[in-house]
Amino acid sequence: MRTVFALVMALFMTWGTAGAKEVIKFGYLADPSHEAVLWALKNGKVESKLIEVRADALAIPALIQATVAKTYDVIQTAGMAIPRARSRGLDLRIVGTSLRYHKAGEGADIWVKPDSPLKSAADLKGKKVAVYSLGSSGITLVRIALANSHGLNIDLKGGDIEFVEMPPPGMPAALQSGQVDAATLIHAQAYSAQNTKAFRSIVSTATDNYDKFGVRMVSAVLAGYGEKLDAKPEIYQEFLRVLKASVDYAKQNPAEVYAAVAAATKVDEKFFERWFAEFSDFPVALIGEYIKAIEILWAEAMKLGLLKSVPPVKETIWAKVLTQ
Repeated sequence: MRTVFALVMALFMTWGTAGAKEVIKFGYLADPSHEAVLWALKNGKVESKLIEVRADALAIPALIQATVAKTYDVIQTAGMAIPRARSRGLDLRIVGTSLRYHKAGEGADIWVKPDSPLKSAADLKGKKVAVYSLGSSGITLVRIALANSHGLNIDLKGGDIEFVEMPPPGMPAALQSGQVDAATLIHAQAYSAQNTKAFRSIVSTATDNYDKFGVRMVSAVLAGYGEKLDAKPEIYQEFLRVLKASVDYAKQNPAEVYAAVAAATKVDEKFFERWFAEFSDFPVALIGEYIKAIEILWAEAMKLGLLKSVPPVKETIWAKVLTQ
């Protein structure tokens, strides 16, 4: 009887396990725009028979730390993080594209107070500029534009500008109080500044980089870890499918998604429409033009001494990325 009972229990446990979904832990940037990207996935509009996605919003410093710590299965991280991680022996691979600037790239401007005497990039010499993370690709792209398009020395020691790193929520107050002379406001802050006229833009670095290189730059990628990707490739392919489906749902049902996310985040509903149209996109897929943008980012960062060495970009890309 004991043997029969043990067999029954074993079968029961096997049936239960067979029906369980694989859990994919996903760390992404804490920004209202990304809540719109993930809304369909979080609210049952996009479903999977294979996986359950548990997604956590993280501030940029936490994303950088989680990338190295391997806290998540898939992490949204700076394009700059890939060569840095691989140089330390971490098999971090690009599995998709998460932030690609529009030509206008309104989330990559440098802002000052309305009555500031600063009028252009040249006026930033000797001034303090607030930035959200010096290790991010977004700020690296700002520095690349200031160097290439405006001839500024962007070195942290002895350069033309004093970059002051601080958490994004504190930047508007620091700028308003005069603690800093200019700031790289994040997307929702930039949108608010445009509408309220609380601050004005003096440099559009995304436009500068587009004019210089002829491609829309990629600031953030989706990354995974080689051993996990190789062990269960079908699970990660499914993750990319449902994430892309969530992005597509937001674009196809903007009224539903933007209204819901605006209510949850207390952000103007029109911000989300503006973000997708003029700030950035969240492609998920990885195609030739996006790869070229990453190659440019790494090459320019090398030129400016922001990276010591880089592998060929194609060697860092997972073989099963979405290509459309």
